[in-house]
Amino acid sequence: MPVPTRRLAVLAAALSLVVLALPLALPESVLLVDGALLALALVDWWRAPRPADVEVAREVPGTLVLGGEAEVTWRVRNPTPRRLVVSLADDLAPSLGASRRARLVLPPRGVGRAGSPLRPRRRGRFDPREVVLRIDGPLGLAARQGAVPLPAALRVTPAFRSREEAELRLRRARLLDVGLRSAAGRGGGTEFDALRTYTPDDETRRIDWAATARSGSGDPVVRTYRAERNQAVLCLLDLGRTMAAQVGGAPRVEHAMDAVLALTSVCTGLGDRAGLLAFSSDVRAVVPPGAGGRRLARMTEVLATLEPELVESDYRGAFLEALARSRRRALLVLLTELAEQALTDTLLPALPLLVRDHVVVVAGVTDPDVTRWARGAPSEAGTAYRKAAAVAALEERARVVARLRGLGATVVDEPPGRLAPALCDAYLRVKATGRL
Repeated sequence: MPVPTRRLAVLAAALSLVVLALPLALPESVLLVDGALLALALVDWWRAPRPADVEVAREVPGTLVLGGEAEVTWRVRNPTPRRLVVSLADDLAPSLGASRRARLVLPPRGVGRAGSPLRPRRRGRFDPREVVLRIDGPLGLAARQGAVPLPAALRVTPAFRSREEAELRLRRARLLDVGLRSAAGRGGGTEFDALRTYTPDDETRRIDWAATARSGSGDPVVRTYRAERNQAVLCLLDLGRTMAAQVGGAPRVEHAMDAVLALTSVCTGLGDRAGLLAFSSDVRAVVPPGAGGRRLARMTEVLATLEPELVESDYRGAFLEALARSRRRALLVLLTELAEQALTDTLLPALPLLVRDHVVVVAGVTDPDVTRWARGAPSEAGTAYRKAAAVAALEERARVVARLRGLGATVVDEPPGRLAPALCDAYLRVKATGRL
């Protein structure tokens, strides 16, 4: 497609002065000058290489973490024996934070490179399909423009901000599992491990009198236990409208996804199986519980494409799906918003479906701004109304938490940055006390 350049416009403006100086009549002068300029521009366009004849390549990372930084690079090769000026526009999504345009001056039969930093502001899968090239003619008066197919795939995954906290808890749990003592970690598990000689630190109720009699040494023998392995942990991630609200500079769903990744890292590291069921008005994604080192990567891949919807969440439908997939006793972790209006008529009536046969943990992230407003001293009428609304919201939240606990669920309600570690601690307590 012929495209006029800025140089052509400047030349046309300059020639307009020439038209006034010609001895011919104005119409004839305009036709003569414009015709000559148009013919020159067409010849220049005809001599420009076609975009399909120019080799272009894009280098982009396959996976990028939300909030991270990488670079996209374009490489363009000049197949002609003369200098080329090439402009390109890439089919990159604006939320990737990259400059999608570049201009390169290529030497004869040479290669040029241009790049731009990538700073994604949204998760998901991005599939740029083409690059539009504009190649100037030798005189720079006209250019050829066309799209060159250049498919690629880029996946922006959730930011695992609690990775260090999860690894710390995993290391501590492994130390406890091999018999080291810690004041913060009590409980010896429920799965029989081995017999050994009694020490002063052992509980007398762990003495195995039959094994002591068989030993013949006269020293008491105790049973040692370890936490059970191969237990199922299923995260139920709410993707309804309440999870789209901003808390601590990010949507609630981002904090919940961080908690899912942290819990997956810890429980698979301890030999348990982690799974995911994401839902809004219907079930959006399912990852069956599984173990192994690839489980965290699989969970990250699925979470990358999930976004909250502005609909009411169907807790009952999600719970029925979870029950159909978890017939054995399991730990079911529901990540949602603990708002009284959203949960009274939906979650609370459906929760008994789960607590009857499973261990249930309900986790939500509190808004630190609401807490700060409730504790602050009002200085004017507007802040007084805001304080009253914040106090009422916290009271409603406390009522919801009390009702959930009354139904038999464990509740984790923490501010941003603390939800994932607190949820991992709750899982470790359930595992240490043998509730599964």
